[in-house]
Amino acid sequence: MSFRKRNIGLSAGADRAPAPNTTTAQPEQASAPPESNPGIRPSPDDGRPTTSTGSLSLDNLLAGHGGLPIGKMLLIEENGTTDFAGALLRYYAAEGVVQDQKIHVIGMPEQWGRSLPGLLGPADAGDEKKSDRRKGDRMKIAWRYERLGEFGAGVAGSRGWSSPTRRNRRVRGTQTLTGVAPAATSGDQTMTDGVQPAFCHSFDLTKRLTHPSIANINYIPLVPSNEPLFTSILKRLQQVISQSPPNTAHRIIIPSLLNPTLYPPETSQPDILLPFLHSLKALLSAPTTRITAMVTIPLSLFSRSSGLVRWIEIISDGVIELCPFPHSADALGASGAATSHEEPPQGMLKTHRLPVLHERGGGSDQNIGQDWAFTLSRRKFEIKPFSLPPAEGDKEAQDGATSGGMPKKADLEF
Repeated sequence: MSFRKRNIGLSAGADRAPAPNTTTAQPEQASAPPESNPGIRPSPDDGRPTTSTGSLSLDNLLAGHGGLPIGKMLLIEENGTTDFAGALLRYYAAEGVVQDQKIHVIGMPEQWGRSLPGLLGPADAGDEKKSDRRKGDRMKIAWRYERLGEFGAGVAGSRGWSSPTRRNRRVRGTQTLTGVAPAATSGDQTMTDGVQPAFCHSFDLTKRLTHPSIANINYIPLVPSNEPLFTSILKRLQQVISQSPPNTAHRIIIPSLLNPTLYPPETSQPDILLPFLHSLKALLSAPTTRITAMVTIPLSLFSRSSGLVRWIEIISDGVIELCPFPHSADALGASGAATSHEEPPQGMLKTHRLPVLHERGGGSDQNIGQDWAFTLSRRKFEIKPFSLPPAEGDKEAQDGATSGGMPKKADLEF
């Protein structure tokens, strides 16, 4: 057994020599840019990736995720002959176009994509304006005190006697503050410059969207062929999705499913439609893709009590039903259902299912079963809790609803 002296260094062998490729490989890995995911953010509830539906109030309704989770399908049912569900589909498609996502429209021509609503800006801009108005409603008597500094730094601080030691402390304090100030300002600039892109946008239905991504919308027509209709649709979807880059987000839009003016009568058979929906659900849940889907179906043609519609609801991850009011909005506003500051509701919204993974505990279903009302205006689709208006003969209740003020002193006295 041989021993080596302590004062003699170990010889550098071939194994100890640094590999020439290690120094060059690390900068290449560090210089790789991060993956960009436009329009996708983690859920505030459980962190799963979500995308916006184009309506801020609908995003807040979806089980606390703040959007539609990736890999989920939302079914919108509508009663009557109105087209409120079609407006939600246009918001959904316009949001995908603005976020540079791939849009797939089934059963609609190119004119449908040309009628997408025009872009107004981020949806959070309206909330910021409301907060600015609240700041402007402060007491006018305190405007002169806004120029004063913090407590103790005003007139009383300047009147106090200053000793040499206090003067030195002040000078040292100013020196340290001037030394720290540039770093703080540079940090503030980086915070202001690094503005995150908007997750949800607001649109105007009276205008038309002009965006270069509109030309990339994939329209899948309902053309008869040798193979079944839904089989050809599924093959075209799989072909386009497989040819796109791996980080591309896709949105599948199916307006007016099983509408007799669009679909042949044999497509309403359960043995033809349900396998297509199962295959579509498998395509959405693939781990290598980022796909969401939104489907609308008219309940005036296919009742919700039928077995086919019930199976469609079971396959879907979220089910929302729109029930428009049969009477006009003018009569509803005159009856006292809405105040002067609020728009009258145009219908009821029922949440039958929400995209929640119960086995993982993600999401919350507290909004299921509650009474919601929706209002479609020129710039937004708003969902809010529904409350019955006061009776037409009760003038005191109507005056209280319109004024919205506190009760009078005479009403509080016994």
